Amino acid sequence: MKSGSIFVDDTSPLIPGDAVAAILISPDNKFLLQLRDDKAGIFYPGHWGLFGGALETDDPSPAEGLRRELHEELSIDLPAASLTAFTTQTFDFSFAGRDILNRQFFVGHLSAAHIPALRLGEGSAFRLFTPAEALSDIRLVPYDAFALWMWYARNRLRA
Repeated sequence: MKSGSIFVDDTSPLIPGDAVAAILISPDNKFLLQLRDDKAGIFYPGHWGLFGGALETDDPSPAEGLRRELHEELSIDLPAASLTAFTTQTFDFSFAGRDILNRQFFVGHLSAAHIPALRLGEGSAFRLFTPAEALSDIRLVPYDAFALWMWYARNRLRA
């Protein structure tokens, strides 16, 4: 299979669940993104996306679930207090026998000391992107793209 066709041609079962994701921002205002593995059986293979993942039943809260995911994926220990809840996207999976599921997004600011200490534990790569690169130049997971755009345009959005 040529690169990118897994996304369209894969027929592996996918089990959606409640999830969390981090909009991680570097000191120079770049987004830290993960290149998802280009393999069958995962959501959006071969796409760039936010770090995070499915909540587990023993996660005491979404923020703690995100802390666990960030430790697994980046070997980083951000205090829950440094992760600010930003927005939640709701998905109706009743067509697949599931209920309403949520993807909760948090914002975390990385210090200059965090960047060289990051170690990739999941995915193919990670990289810092300017907002223009992240929102215009790469193949980004659509729901993560919308959350990133909302954060970037947050001062323009009105009630």
